[in-house]
Amino acid sequence: MFSKTRVTEPGPRTQPTPEPEPARSLDTSYDIPAAAPRARTAPSVLSPDLTVTGNIQTQGDIQVEGTVEGDIRAHQLIVGESATIRGEIVAEEVVVNGRVVGRVRGLKVRLTATARVEGDIIHKTIAIESGAHFEGSVQRQEDPLANGVTPKKLAPPAARAANSDAE
Repeated sequence: MFSKTRVTEPGPRTQPTPEPEPARSLDTSYDIPAAAPRARTAPSVLSPDLTVTGNIQTQGDIQVEGTVEGDIRAHQLIVGESATIRGEIVAEEVVVNGRVVGRVRGLKVRLTATARVEGDIIHKTIAIESGAHFEGSVQRQEDPLANGVTPKKLAPPAARAANSDAE
């Protein structure tokens, strides 16, 4: 009724030997794109009870819910409603829901109704919702991420206040 097969036979089993892969030539004549498209991942989150003293730099996305005393450079930055950032922000996309004291540089900058920004904004595109609080100047540049130098016509907020007191 039953017959013995290879699987049920006792004794050593032999694995089939894999065939070697054909040798690949390393052709480097094709062009490699300057920036390969990157897969979207979840942002790194700094929780509301976290305080960071120092600069933060990443190629990825960050969501800040706590306090940062320093500059932030990222691909995308979301400033949460409970967050406070004291320093410069440089990112391709910046969404401010909380408080920022310092300069903001980004290709796309959005201040939501709960945003509180004290500092200059250098952008390619900007959106400011009704209810947002903003003190500073706004300047459009074709590539705001290209240089880290503030244009001469934009002085830091403290220098502007000192000049207005002198007049």
